[in-house]
Amino acid sequence: MERVDPYPPPAADAPASDADDAKPALIDAAPRDDVEARADAYAAAPLLNCLLREVAEPLPHPGDGDGAGDGAGHRVYRLPGGRLLRVRGERRPAEPEVRWDGGWRRVGHPELVKLVAEELVRHTGLSNPDLPAEMIDSRDAVAALLTARARATPPEDPYLRSEQSLLTGHPHHPAPKARGGGPVAGWLSYAPEAHARFPLVLLGLREDTVVEEGDTSALDTLGEAPPGYRLLPAHPWQLDLADLDRAFADGRLIRLGTTGFEAWPTAAIRTLYVPEYARESAPGRDLFLKFSLDVRITNDIRRLWRHDLLKLRRTDMAARAAFAAIDGPAAWLGDTGYRTADFAFEELAVLVRDGLRAHLRPGATPLLAAGLVEGFDGNPLDGAKDPAAWWEAYLAQVVPPALAAFADHGVVLEAHLQNTLVAVDADGTPVQALFRDAEGVKLLTEVDRAAGWERLVYCLVVNHLAEVAAALAERRPGLDPWPAVRRELSRHDLPEIAALLTAPTLPGKTNLLLRWTGADGADARYLPLPNPLAGT
Repeated sequence: MERVDPYPPPAADAPASDADDAKPALIDAAPRDDVEARADAYAAAPLLNCLLREVAEPLPHPGDGDGAGDGAGHRVYRLPGGRLLRVRGERRPAEPEVRWDGGWRRVGHPELVKLVAEELVRHTGLSNPDLPAEMIDSRDAVAALLTARARATPPEDPYLRSEQSLLTGHPHHPAPKARGGGPVAGWLSYAPEAHARFPLVLLGLREDTVVEEGDTSALDTLGEAPPGYRLLPAHPWQLDLADLDRAFADGRLIRLGTTGFEAWPTAAIRTLYVPEYARESAPGRDLFLKFSLDVRITNDIRRLWRHDLLKLRRTDMAARAAFAAIDGPAAWLGDTGYRTADFAFEELAVLVRDGLRAHLRPGATPLLAAGLVEGFDGNPLDGAKDPAAWWEAYLAQVVPPALAAFADHGVVLEAHLQNTLVAVDADGTPVQALFRDAEGVKLLTEVDRAAGWERLVYCLVVNHLAEVAAALAERRPGLDPWPAVRRELSRHDLPEIAALLTAPTLPGKTNLLLRWTGADGADARYLPLPNPLAGT
């Protein structure tokens, strides 16, 4: 089934707002072409999600069945400064309007950014000139991606299509597509959303400067280094960002050309998938490579930080041991090791991750969970003949291994949408879950159990299951996905489950407030969200 664009261009004869004398500062009245209008819509949805979740108050309206709204398809909210804002839609809110002089005025994207900044100053008492610029950068990046996608050929592999589908990206982040504010020409060639693929740069790293841990032998199959050097692949964007002139000048680094094969950027941008790498010693094998990028993407500068690399083996080994003991087909894509240079430890680090083929069930097709929510051609959500049965199969693959890792092995998976792959059979039915990213794993030997459980609930239930459930219910009106979630959770004997099923709220991460207040990117602060499990 062909995917329906969630943000089609507005119809030429679309009705005007109910207040035609709108104030110019609040109206984006100029004609917009398809790309510009769609870019505004893609960028506005996650920003509105943040604003409405974190600082707005939903208002009831007489006669509106579910509590907040105006009875005409809008949902109405009061902002910290007292202004009223209304939107259409819930999962991806759209068409924001503010109350003005007795009518409603449409807010274009630039005005929405200004409105959000003003409301956050009122709410926090703090100013932040950088985040509004990131919001605008994120919107402009979407426009560039839409233009590039129109000229690009999507990959034939449905797995790669799912990884490269995220034009919205994180649905609750104020600037999910920002690329560090740099010129489009600097990053567009490496963007997964533009269906990019490119060869890796091969460097020779002088042997006496090599730092590595774990199994990095796959790197030596990517090419051939001269005597006295070890092979070090690099992301081309990484080399553009790092200052390595002295190392090249004194011979600690040498250029060896590029690979004879192409790598595909995944949803994580700096993690590349190599479907097949090309030495006789490794025919038909695949792998992932994760690189450092000195660019802020969502909440963090995406470096492979030294402190994370130094604990990587411990967390990866714990996750491997947990999945080796878990019954069923679930798999862990292990981070086997890293290699870097002692003079540029973080800048040149490359992490080796297991490929898919050694872990997949025969005949199964892996798909990124975030891609199921975003949508792509071939998405099994679009063609499920029995959506309730499909959802139960999905839960049966994803939930048990995440809970078993926590309860039996003290491993807190970062089981959010971008770290979970769900493999489906020929009919599109989920038959296996695969988890990844040891960098995000927490161990109960190092964190408090209550904090670890809160993190798991946020990643697995709020960030992951709630999003897939909403996408499924949107396609199948009348389907309530939460009784099945409750049944699946109830099968597991954890002391925390009973409280989860009855608690009035769930933890929701405050990405907008975290960024506005300048908190550490790895920090997590939560606000209470209504728990759909409690009323099921």
